Amino acid sequence: MATRNTNEVLTFPPNLVPGGELLGHIKTVFETTNFVGAFKNTTLLAVTNTTLILFFDSLAGFAFAKYKFRGKKLLFSILMATMMIPGQLTLVPSYSIMDKLGWINSYKALIIPGMANAFGIFWIKQYAEDAIPDSLIESAYIDGASNFRIYRSIVLPILRPSLAFLGIYTFMGTWNDYMWPLIVLNDQSKFTLMLELAQLKGLYSVDYSLVMAGTLLATIPLLVIFLFGSKQLIAGLTAGAVKD
Repeated sequence: MATRNTNEVLTFPPNLVPGGELLGHIKTVFETTNFVGAFKNTTLLAVTNTTLILFFDSLAGFAFAKYKFRGKKLLFSILMATMMIPGQLTLVPSYSIMDKLGWINSYKALIIPGMANAFGIFWIKQYAEDAIPDSLIESAYIDGASNFRIYRSIVLPILRPSLAFLGIYTFMGTWNDYMWPLIVLNDQSKFTLMLELAQLKGLYSVDYSLVMAGTLLATIPLLVIFLFGSKQLIAGLTAGAVKD
């Protein structure tokens, strides 16, 4: 669809042979939108969110999996209960909180509330319970290792497949997020790719070929990341599928 004009896109049956309009559409996308700026904004948000979530979720997941402390089961139950709340129900209260904090039209509203999430903690906990032997942790304690040293030197290397999956999942989710940035951002210079691509839609008509060209450009980084992380991703997805 990105290689043909809109009239050809809407014909039936569709023509599956690529056309010659792709370069022209890409040029138009760059001329009519702030694609480069939005690309930089989205990359910054995706990398920052992914890094923070991997750090905090792995810490929390490891703690829930291997440490014993008062209220552990209750805290984990509450955490899992939050996964049952539809995201749409939290939009209004979340916006109200961001407004009172003065974070509207700020990247703080896109980063700080999502520094950790229930799914990531649950995913790491389930993986760590079987992948990290208790005896390994006890041996490290006997050797005098601190909790953070155990986490950094022992836990992280073992959790690499699960972290790869969580990292790709988080990066893709942040990259494709549309609703929350649309609500909290009103300065076009801070728009993410999804918001900027929405500018390609006209008020009364839509040039689908341009939208598809912009979508193609926005998808390329995700394909590259998936290709580089596919080995670890598959290892994380299949972990536990084979019982020793």
